[in-house]
Amino acid sequence: MKETGDTSAQPVIVKKYANRRLYNTESSSYITLENLAEMVRKDRDFVVYDAKTGDDITRTVLTQIIVEEEGKGNALLPTNFLRQLIGVYGSNVPNMVPKYLEQAMSNFAKQQETVRETVTKTLGPFLPPGIEEVGRKNLAMMERAMTLFTPFYPAEMKTEAVVETPVEVREEITALRAEVERLQQELATVKKAK
Repeated sequence: MKETGDTSAQPVIVKKYANRRLYNTESSSYITLENLAEMVRKDRDFVVYDAKTGDDITRTVLTQIIVEEEGKGNALLPTNFLRQLIGVYGSNVPNMVPKYLEQAMSNFAKQQETVRETVTKTLGPFLPPGIEEVGRKNLAMMERAMTLFTPFYPAEMKTEAVVETPVEVREEITALRAEVERLQQELATVKKAK
């Protein structure tokens, strides 16, 4: 994050105590997960530390926010996606998934914007009054949902992300292909021996 004279650019420090209470050091007050979710929606950066150990537990708290949102009936994550995501944790490719998800959400945001612009230009003159406001609300809802996946990714990066496979991912893919080829050769050798 850039250093500026503006204190709002600095992440808010939140401490989580053993009693599960969250303390916002900026406002000197206790807050809830819902307050943190609202901060995410407003693009306000924060970091959560365990008050006892000092460990950064921001990812865990963000995950808790997603669980709460899903529990409120705001189901955004399909069951099959959740199963696949859990399956990745036991595989040898979990380091590729965060980068892939960030790119996928960035691409989704770009496509949403393109669709919105196309619909506005094409159908705008024919739509009844007020329908544009409904569209804006739907778009805002989608943008809030997307921030849950990439909460502190700079806004300019969200809409202007370069779709390029990172070097680590390309190297991992190359290694996986080599392993598959080696296994296929072993299998062919075994079949010939029979």
